[in-house]
Amino acid sequence: MARVAFDLEEASLLQPGEILVTYSTDIGWSPYFPILGGVVTELGGLISHGAVVSREYGLPCIAGLQGATQQFKTGDYVLLDGNQEILQRSPKPEDS
Repeated sequence: MARVAFDLEEASLLQPGEILVTYSTDIGWSPYFPILGGVVTELGGLISHGAVVSREYGLPCIAGLQGATQQFKTGDYVLLDGNQEILQRSPKPEDS
C-alpha cells in the first residue's frame, strides 16, 4: 500500500510494509527505511539519498519519478518494480 508523505511529520504515520511516495528524502528519513516495502521519490537518481539507502536495505526504489505524489494517494494499492521503474495501481488484494 502507498503512503504519500511530504515531510517527516507525515512520515511518522508510515506502517510496516508501506511504499513511501515522496518528493525526496534526506538523512532525516533514514530511520523509516527499515520498515518500508519500497521507496519512490520525485527527485533524484542512482546516487540520491533515497536510492542509496534503499539499496542498502534491499528495497525496491524508483528515484526521479516526476509527478508521483500527485498521481498516487495514501491507501492506494500499488505494484512497485524498481528494476523496470514501474509504479502502478493494483486491485485491492482479496481477503483470505
